[in-house]
Amino acid sequence: MLETIAYKVLTAEQLTELQRGGWRGSALDLQDGFIHLSAAAQLTETVDKHFAGRSDLVVAAIDLAALGAAVRWEQSRGGALFPHVYGDLPPSAVLAHAPLARNGSGEVVRPA
Repeated sequence: MLETIAYKVLTAEQLTELQRGGWRGSALDLQDGFIHLSAAAQLTETVDKHFAGRSDLVVAAIDLAALGAAVRWEQSRGGALFPHVYGDLPPSAVLAHAPLARNGSGEVVRPA
């Protein structure tokens, strides 16, 4: 069964834009035509691969059920299914957000 919560890694500026409404994604999202999200088990690898060395990031928990048919689980890195959002990411879909942090094992902490 696919998860109902996924995660988006953002800069503080991107989070502010998202909270204003009608956010279409980062430059990479716009280039690819969808907003990239990660499932819980994919989050640390996503941060390590795409945001290495960055300390100015925020992790947002996204309610996939609220996005309905705009969410598609598609193959990406290593053939794994990743959640992609085709359309705007509304502020109402953000369940929680927090500055990027890691636990003692180095895993990215998901916002509560």
